[in-house]
Amino acid sequence: MVEYNRSSSLLPLLHARSLTSLVMAMVNAENLDAEIEQLLNAEKHARLAGDVAATRNAVTEILRLCFEARAWNTLNDQIVLLSKRRGQLKQAVTAMVQQAMQYIDETPHIEIRINLIETLESVCAGKIYVEIERARLIKNLAKIKEEQRLIDEAADLMQEVAVETFGAMAKTEKIAFILEQVRLCLDRHDYVRAHILSRKISTRVFDAHVSKQKKKAKEGDNVVEEAPVDIPSLPELKRIYYELMIRYYSHKKDYLEICRCYKAIYEIPSVKENPTEWIPILRKICWYLVLSPHDPMQSSLLSCTLEDRNLSEIPNFKLLLKQLVTMEVIQWTTLWDSYKDEFENENILEENLGEEAEEDLRERVIEHNILVISKYYARITLKRLAELLCLNVQEAEKHLSDMVVSKALVAKIDRPMGIVCFQRAKDSNDVLNSWAANMERLLDLVEKSCHQIHKETMVHKAALTV
Repeated sequence: MVEYNRSSSLLPLLHARSLTSLVMAMVNAENLDAEIEQLLNAEKHARLAGDVAATRNAVTEILRLCFEARAWNTLNDQIVLLSKRRGQLKQAVTAMVQQAMQYIDETPHIEIRINLIETLESVCAGKIYVEIERARLIKNLAKIKEEQRLIDEAADLMQEVAVETFGAMAKTEKIAFILEQVRLCLDRHDYVRAHILSRKISTRVFDAHVSKQKKKAKEGDNVVEEAPVDIPSLPELKRIYYELMIRYYSHKKDYLEICRCYKAIYEIPSVKENPTEWIPILRKICWYLVLSPHDPMQSSLLSCTLEDRNLSEIPNFKLLLKQLVTMEVIQWTTLWDSYKDEFENENILEENLGEEAEEDLRERVIEHNILVISKYYARITLKRLAELLCLNVQEAEKHLSDMVVSKALVAKIDRPMGIVCFQRAKDSNDVLNSWAANMERLLDLVEKSCHQIHKETMVHKAALTV
């Protein structure tokens, strides 16, 4: 009996099916090539005749056929070919790029998507009339690179585009693009370039009224395109901008600027209407105000924050700020015991500030105490100064010297005698000016006295004659 081999009997059938699919693919490819060839001839005649509508329809139809046939390599080749044809119309290139951009999300895998984006980007390079499309393509490609954890490549791609020079791009889209550049620079720890890019955005643009932004275009003006749907609104962009600047200033350990950023976020209407959002932000404003070195800007922000009615919702922070404006010595141990748990809360300070913030807080308290002492004392011994500051003599002298060097305070130390003098030494000009001012006040007083005496004399003489 002859054995029946099933696998050998199916082999010719499988070969037949594969050959059939191969033949069908070849037929489809031949049909696609034939249809593309006809459209290319039609596009040539329309282009030479200067027919914009017909040329645009021909190039878009070619791309549609390639997309429906899922011939991605052919699609890339046709895009390059059509863009390089002699005397190609700008409107046709623009329509072709815009239509091909709609196919990016329909690509089957990431390699084909990257090839299509790179092809379109090379077509758009150097052409002003498709500069917005090129910027969007680069942003899309940078997003893919970031998903692949290639942060440096994504940042380099984004920095090639200067969207601030694009007249037809919507304002919100420009801001969103620049903020993406800043974010990628911060992710790669390129803080210098991040700061340079952030200065391209004027903070006044966030305060512009919505009704003033939309104006009817006059004849001859450049038409500004509408921003894509996924672009955030101005208030959202404002919050993103200041959150990125908080990351930058946290690296620089600039507490006052961090406070100002949180203050700007606090002023956003959507934030101020929601207590669950503005209460944590107001707490951070208070803490960063306390951590900021004493200067006129810090004093201004401090008084402005104390006048805020919302501060009554967090009375312990209101008490903390009042201690800074009260001319009384603050006891560090008492303050730290009262606010230690709140200060060490993970949601209060930024991650990279760490334990340095605690030392800075202690130093701010010492600086406040030295300023208070300078208001009450003209001369004080170093030993007594150290007792009031709860420090030893060496630490008190160091903090006092640092404040003098930073010009936050005027003082002189007589180290052999151990005496601190908070009065400014006067030179000969100051003494002379002071003496002249005193003499002027004395002469004014003498003149007024003589006038009063003369007046009384005249009154009495008049009474006697009567």
